[in-house]
Parts: sequence; C-alpha cells; structure tokens
Amino acid sequence: MPPRIVAFLSIPGGARLHAMACAVPALIAAVPAAAQPASSLPPSGAAAPSTGSAASAPSADAALSLGTVQVQAASTGPLPVRGVFSSVDILGASLVQDQHVDYSWELFSRAPGIQVTPFRQGTDAGRFSMRGFNGEGRVNAVKLLIDGIPSNDNAGGMPFLDAVFPIDIEAIEIVRGTNDPRYGLNNIAGNANVITRTGGNEGRATATVGSFGTRELQVAKGIESGNWSQNYSLAWRDGDGWRDHADATKHALSGKWFYTTDDGRWRAGLSARAYRNRALESGYLTWDQAQAAPRSSPPWSASDRSMRDTTQLGLYLDGELAERLSWSTRIYRNHYENQRWVRFSQAGVQQERDNDETHHGVISTLTWRPQVRWAHEFTLEGGLDAQWQDNAAQRYRTVDRVRTSQIRDWSFDLNTRGAYVQAVIRPVAALKIVPALRVDRVGGSFDNLQTGAVAPTYDYGSIRQPKISVAYALRDDLSVYGNWGRTFQIGTGIDAYRTQARNLSPSINDGWESGVKFQPLPWLNARVAYWEQRASGEVTRVLGVDGLPDPGGQGNVGRTLRRGYDLQLNAQMGARLTGWLAWSHQLARIVTPDPSAPQTAGKEVENVPHYLATAGVQYRATDRLRLSASASAQGNYWLDRANTLPRTGGFALLNLGAQWQLTPTVDVSLQVNNATDRRYVYAWYDSGSSGYSPGDGRSVAFTLGSKF
Repeated sequence: MPPRIVAFLSIPGGARLHAMACAVPALIAAVPAAAQPASSLPPSGAAAPSTGSAASAPSADAALSLGTVQVQAASTGPLPVRGVFSSVDILGASLVQDQHVDYSWELFSRAPGIQVTPFRQGTDAGRFSMRGFNGEGRVNAVKLLIDGIPSNDNAGGMPFLDAVFPIDIEAIEIVRGTNDPRYGLNNIAGNANVITRTGGNEGRATATVGSFGTRELQVAKGIESGNWSQNYSLAWRDGDGWRDHADATKHALSGKWFYTTDDGRWRAGLSARAYRNRALESGYLTWDQAQAAPRSSPPWSASDRSMRDTTQLGLYLDGELAERLSWSTRIYRNHYENQRWVRFSQAGVQQERDNDETHHGVISTLTWRPQVRWAHEFTLEGGLDAQWQDNAAQRYRTVDRVRTSQIRDWSFDLNTRGAYVQAVIRPVAALKIVPALRVDRVGGSFDNLQTGAVAPTYDYGSIRQPKISVAYALRDDLSVYGNWGRTFQIGTGIDAYRTQARNLSPSINDGWESGVKFQPLPWLNARVAYWEQRASGEVTRVLGVDGLPDPGGQGNVGRTLRRGYDLQLNAQMGARLTGWLAWSHQLARIVTPDPSAPQTAGKEVENVPHYLATAGVQYRATDRLRLSASASAQGNYWLDRANTLPRTGGFALLNLGAQWQLTPTVDVSLQVNNATDRRYVYAWYDSGSSGYSPGDGRSVAFTLGSKF
C-alpha cells in the first residue's frame, strides 16, 4: 500500500468543553459530507485526508496525522495507537527526516500540545513534556519508547532519544492523556514512541554545513532480500554552538536485522544502537548578563563539560499463535553513562555528577480477535512487562574538575512489574468501547555507600489503574469521544525508598478528556478537546543545584489540578499546499499545598506556560522546488512555586526551509532557524538561586542530499 500523507492544522480560540455532547447537534448541522479519499498520490506526493471509515459504516477515530504516514492494516498484532481514543498525534517521516537539529528532542516542537525545555547545557541539553507538566526534571511525566522499547532513565529523563537522528525516524506516535493502559512507570501524562526505519531498499545520505561551525553527516540504508531485512544508520554532528564554550561532538550508530518466515506469520529481529557525546557547557547567566551579552559564558563555567554514552539492544518476536491470536514480545537492555562537571552560579561550587544505569526488561502482548455474533468487532488484549534497574549515582565537590570531597555515593535497584488487560467492544457499527485495567508493583533496595544505610522501596502495594474510553462515529466525518483513566507517580532516585519510618503511597493521577474529531470541509480535518488531570499527592525531586552537601530528597507539592483545551485542524489545500496550526491552553494549579508551604495554595506549578502553539506550511512551488515554513510559540511561566518572581520564558520562533531537486537522486536544501533572530531564554529557580540560558539566535544550514 502506498503511503498516505495527511497534513495537520489547528487554530486558537473556542470555549471550554465541559459539556461536549451539547455541541454535537450544531456540529452535525455545520459539517458537510466528507469527500472520498484520493485513490492515488497526486504529483506533489500528498493525498487527500482520509475519513478513516469503511464503506459499510462509519468508524470512530480520534487520531490525527501530520506528514507522510504509512497506513497499514491492523488485522493482526497488538492494537494500533489509533485505537487509543485520546489526543493521539502521529508525526510522519516527511515532517522530521529533513530537519537538522542539535538534538532530536527539538523535533517535538512541531508536535501539538508539546512543551520543549531547552537547557542547552552540554549533554543535558533538553527534553519535552505535555499536559501541564514541565521538563525541569522534578517530575518527568512522559513515557518514552524507541521502537516499542522503554527508553527513560531512572528519573524519567530521556537520554536515549539523543541516539536517534532525524534521518532514521519513520514516525513519532504521541499519546496525551491517562487512558492508555499499555505502560505504567513514567506514563503519568502520556507517552511517545519513536519508530525508526525497518525494511526497504532505500538509502539516503545528507551532508550539512551551517552557522556556528556546524558540520553534520547522516546516512541511512535499508537492505531487503527474501526473508531478511537489514537497516543501518550512521550520524555525526559537530559544532561550536551559538554561545561561547558550547562545543559538542556527537556520534550515533545503529543496526536492525529482521527475519520473516515464508508464510509471513512470524518475524524475529535484533536491534542495536550506540551513541556518544562530548560537550562543553556554556553555563547559566544572571538576568542582566543574559540581556547584555547572551552569547557569553560566565567565567565560573570555564571548566564545565559533560560526557554521555548510551547503548540499546533489543530482541523482537512477533507472530500468530493461531488464527486471530497474535503474540508480540520485546526483550531489551539499556545502558546509560553520564559524567558532568557543572557550576550553576558564581555563589555555588562546581560538582561532578556521575550516573551509571543498566536496565533490563521484557514486554509481552497477547491479542485475540475472535469473531462474535453479538458485536461488530471484539478484541481482547493482555500484556505483561517487567524492568530491572541497576543504578549508581555519585557526586563530588570539585575545583576545575579535580575532586576535593564526595557528597553522594548511591547504589540502588528498582524493579517494576506490570500487567494490563483491555477490550475493544463494538456493539454497533458506529460505537467503540474500550474498558481496561492495569496493575503495577514496585520493589527494590537502596544502599547509601557513604553511610552504610540500606532501605527498601516504599510499600506502594498493587497500584490499580482502571481506564475506559468511548468513541462514537455520528457520521463518516464526525466522531465524538471521551475517556477517563488513572496513572501513577512514584519517587525517583532516593525518593522511591523508605529511608524514614513513614510509608508513602503513590501519587494517583485521575484524568479525563472529551473531544470531537470532524471534517468541516472536504479538505480539512479537525479535533477539539477539553481535559483535566488531578494528582492526589504530587511529589518532586529536590534538585538542590547549589545546596551542598546534596543528599537528594523529595519535595511534596500537594494535590494538583491540571486542565486545558486543545484546538487542532488538519488541511490538504490542493495538490501542492498543506499546512498545520495547533493551539493548546493549559493551567497547572496547586489545590491543596504541602503543609510546610501554605503560601503555595492556589498558586501555579512553576515552569508551565499557559499556551503552546505550533504552525507550519509546505508548498511545492514546482516539481523540483519545495518551500516550507514552521513556527512554534509558548507563553511565559512562573519561576517559583509561590509565584512571586516575574514570569519569563515565552518565545515565538520562525523557521524557514527550501529544497531543490537537482536530479532524481540529488537535492540541495537551505534551512533557516529562528529566522527573525528572536531573543528568548530558558530560566530556572531553585533554593534561592536562579539561572538563565539564552536560546540560539538565527542559524543557516546548507545540505546536500542523495538517494541511493
């Protein structure tokens, strides 16, 4: 089946959707009949948006796609991500493969409802978050997967994402909300699965030079013959950075090998991925320094730098045990090492922070699709997963990277086990109901090698997470959906262990969402949703950036309420023009504070902007020339939990691109990031200290690409 391209567009505005069902009659009257999907790709490589319906009856769907997405039947194997009736967005290859970024988390700035946090400090360059959670590291609320393999570190961070360069990405699946039962640990506000190339015989290589001494080489090649498929990727990126003392050199290498039986019923595979980064750290400035000399590096950061190495190994087995009974299993090993020397302010001291983590795990899913007389469709799926973490964390006081004393020496294991069951019930053609239940258990031990203290994990017990989703297709071009689900949060590092006499329960997150997906015009798809999420007792890491000695520790935020609405459209405006625009409004508020911090009652959680926006357009001016423009923006945020310091951190950035096809196999492209040279900063506040990291100014990159 050829790929189908669906563009994505959304607009701001609209009211809160407490009573979505009340608006359905008006929407029905306003929405015209859907046009039939195109039967073949037009010259621009884009197809008309799919209505997602069968000829016999409408089928409910809540997912939206952006970019080139390969559409495949799902009659076997695990339930597809489109079956999660929530705010599901799929970013296709055409949206990411031609991007040239310092780190792959920057690609998520194109995704709706995603906040990117750009630290831009050595190997700890940034991460993304969603649904009113920030990316500060205090609460990392997104489950990250790479080809279905869990890829968070112990704290919920995303170091393994750095190893996946854009040229190797086939799609990114993003699920926002609490109703997806497939994952437990870190799946607090949603999950993201980065899918890399598998199969094919295509090859692609790009060589890039750009501003600030940037040089980059990316190569990806697929080899498919008979029962075997192989995929390889190689990437190297080197640059001086926009700011002083920001040099970084990155290398990535990966391979995938798969074997499919003659009858196509079984497939087995191996994947391997390795990454290395050696980077200097430009350091955090004061507010005055950031305004007067944003490209400078403070003298106290002159010896700061970091090194990161990651490896991932995965074994895959997918097959059909019997007719209508599928089995899928992943076994993996992740290893992560990070060594960082950092001084956060002039008043602080330099620290060496060393992390060494090895995670082993398995995920196994059984999916049964029987034929039943009492329903149009019935699917039952169950899954088991387990992960065993072996972690070590040390910290030292240092002077110019020479150790003077040790302030942390931890060795800790964290073992998680989870199981879920979900059913897809379609009692009538237009209605789908998905009840689900997930249960997780956590265990392990903590050893403080400095003091000799040993502690088990808190007795979290069996963490039960019921969920339910409903979607109803009123017409081929109009579906309404709603969901309710529960996720959980536990402490990270020392915060998961019973180092005191008291016992802590997990923080329970109950969330719901109501939405409408519709097609107001033959060339336009849209989705509107309102959501809420409540935490029973949110906890955060105490980062203590300048507080020494640093024992770590857990901070109690209290009961919190997050809520917001998302407005999205998806458009295919003729054969040559596509565009997207998305608006998300969010608010994260402390409802019942920690008793020791009564001044935070009713205040907003720090580093959470009120709005997130992304927009873009792609225009094929001629058969050889393609033009593009994209923009991303976010509002200011409070720096402290008491909301006393000035708000900052907002930005609006414009990126431009052009690609010229010289020959059928060779092309050249120009990419301009932050085209208006807009000044903006990332900012943090902790324990009486604050710091500012200015964002990159205008940059230009020239790329020569080749297919082979």
